[in-house]
Amino acid sequence: MENVLRLAIVDPGDSTRESLKAMLLGLESIWLEAECSRYEFFPDVVEQTNPDIALISLDSDPDKALDLVAKLRTSAPQCSVFVASASTDGSLILRAMRAGAKEFLTQPLRLDDLVEALDRLSEQRSGHSGSRGSAVIAVAGVTGGVGSTSIAVNLACALARDPQKTVALVDLDLCLGDADVFLDTIPDYTIVDVAENVSRLDFSLLKRSLTKHSSGLYLLPRPLQMQDVPLVNADGVQRVIGLLKATFSHLVIDLSKGYSQLDMTAISLASHVLLVSQLDLPCLRNVVRLLASFNDYDGLCDKVKIVINRMGFGNSQISLKKAQETIGREIFWQISNDYRTMIDVRNNGIPLTEHAPKAAITQEINGLADALSGSEGTTADPNEQLTKSSLGKLLGFLGKDKSGK
Repeated sequence: MENVLRLAIVDPGDSTRESLKAMLLGLESIWLEAECSRYEFFPDVVEQTNPDIALISLDSDPDKALDLVAKLRTSAPQCSVFVASASTDGSLILRAMRAGAKEFLTQPLRLDDLVEALDRLSEQRSGHSGSRGSAVIAVAGVTGGVGSTSIAVNLACALARDPQKTVALVDLDLCLGDADVFLDTIPDYTIVDVAENVSRLDFSLLKRSLTKHSSGLYLLPRPLQMQDVPLVNADGVQRVIGLLKATFSHLVIDLSKGYSQLDMTAISLASHVLLVSQLDLPCLRNVVRLLASFNDYDGLCDKVKIVINRMGFGNSQISLKKAQETIGREIFWQISNDYRTMIDVRNNGIPLTEHAPKAAITQEINGLADALSGSEGTTADPNEQLTKSSLGKLLGFLGKDKSGK
């Protein structure tokens, strides 16, 4: 994964060092470059490995550890120094900051505290947040019934087919979400459990709180009871997404159709916002309305990509050219109408990648996943994509024998 931060740690305490290593080894955004058990050896370790971050535990010998912080500020100015201690004494914190520490973390180290510190460091280095390489894809329908959940679930499974990617799907339609139905899973935990315990989670607990699908995808479903919906707030959603960004290379979020504060929080944290529409007047009108509303949010429209679902459905579709003229931007991707396959997928709880891996609609979803992974910030040529889709259908038809197999 791009933009992974390389980290070296020094902690003379074996138990705390091993605990810290276990946490770091689960994070996609961090590569543990080196570890050391002696303060006096650590400058040589930093010189040899040139890490982005040096994490120094203070508790074994605070004076010696703080001397090390000051030394690294001079000998390795390119390396950001984090310190960790079980003590919250104000004078110790002040001494650490004066010595040159960028962050003071409390032991035992909490995963969300570390993630927030990494985000702050990334923001300082790049001038904006979200720079550590995790792709967050928010999927939103412009109205109900356009198939946004189908696209979100199958897009997530398509991303997960790559063993180099780790993918999580969050169902943020807290009242009526059904991502678990699409995947035929019965979750043990939901977004309520994770949001309420976010400050106590480590990497292993976080993954155990998610439901793993046979495709390799991890699911964080909506609450089981509608009475639990108010327990999830915008701050909780932001912290949960932050943890998942640090843990997974790709995060797909299926939004509700209400564009609530929770939805807008997720959208603000997203790398890409897929607006799922169909080629009819009510849908295109809503696209225009949403884009006009998004103009009030700095940089949001730049992340929006229009996805047309169910291409070829019905006889009264507006042309692609007319749709692009109406909304004032290019269509990023198109998904053809395959009602029979999608009904089978939904009713059986099996994603397209498993149920119909060679179907044209599956290849279109796979293509969308590849486009989002490999050409971020670009727009696909909708006419070229449509031609490839139509050719794929034709070849698939010609490839069948007379029995239809």
